[in-house]
Amino acid sequence: MMSPEISVLVSSVLGLGLAIPSNTCIVMGNLDIIRKKGKLSPTDVIFLAKGIVNLLLQCVLSIEAMIYALSLEIFNIRQVFVFMDTSIYFLIYYNFWLTFWLSAHYCTTITNLSYGFFIWIKRIVSNFLSHLLFLTALGMFIVSIQWFWAVSEESIQSSENSTKASGNRFRISLSYIVPMTFLGCILSFCLSLLCLVLTFSFLLRHVWRVKNNDSGSTRPNLQAHVTALRTIFFLLLIFTFFCMSQMDIFLQNSSLLIVCYDLQLLSPSVEAAVIFQASNKLRRIILRRFWTRSWRNTETENVPN
Repeated sequence: MMSPEISVLVSSVLGLGLAIPSNTCIVMGNLDIIRKKGKLSPTDVIFLAKGIVNLLLQCVLSIEAMIYALSLEIFNIRQVFVFMDTSIYFLIYYNFWLTFWLSAHYCTTITNLSYGFFIWIKRIVSNFLSHLLFLTALGMFIVSIQWFWAVSEESIQSSENSTKASGNRFRISLSYIVPMTFLGCILSFCLSLLCLVLTFSFLLRHVWRVKNNDSGSTRPNLQAHVTALRTIFFLLLIFTFFCMSQMDIFLQNSSLLIVCYDLQLLSPSVEAAVIFQASNKLRRIILRRFWTRSWRNTETENVPN
């Protein structure tokens, strides 16, 4: 049976091999759109931000995994342990809020709800998205920086509220962790779930009305709406699995703990796949680039000496 250290090391290398190329393609594809069109749609702006965040998150997660597998003693240094966890939680929280803003954009675009709150959300997402994402990043940085005060060093080992990687040397204060978790995870998840439910219910009512009031006209193409719903659902599913894997601090089963950690290491790659299935523009750009490169290589090989 594979040892935990080898399993984590393999997952970290596999995560790097999958997440770096895929998320780099997302970033380069959106930069190509900017070069040609001069601006991005709100969806593309969020995809670009997610690609950058997932690149950074995969690098930090893999570095942490390699330290865990090769030199666990480094985590006994409080400054190293806190810096790594603060970086990871900042990127995770920001990524979760990016999922919410994507869900809010899909919801307000598809449903066209007339309530004042949704009209306000639609306006700021359409006109001030870049500023909004910057303010969200600043807010999540302020939230995650509290990790420096949440972790305290102990001279006596205690199994209660202690971290798995620190050899029970550090105690985590719940007075900091609870508000951090609420603002970083729970609030963004509930808002994203609300957007998903509203979008799904709106489409169900729309399909029901078309079916019962069919006057012979062609039915509208709902493929884009279905893709948006599928994207929100998959991102929330990744969101849920990631949050569940963060509960490894309470797990007593070491095998299950390692499985949760492996899932964390592969989550940026899975999210990149979800983004690709949601964006036809990105798929066309990547396929065109690979097709052009392959065609040029073939032409070069066929040139007579």
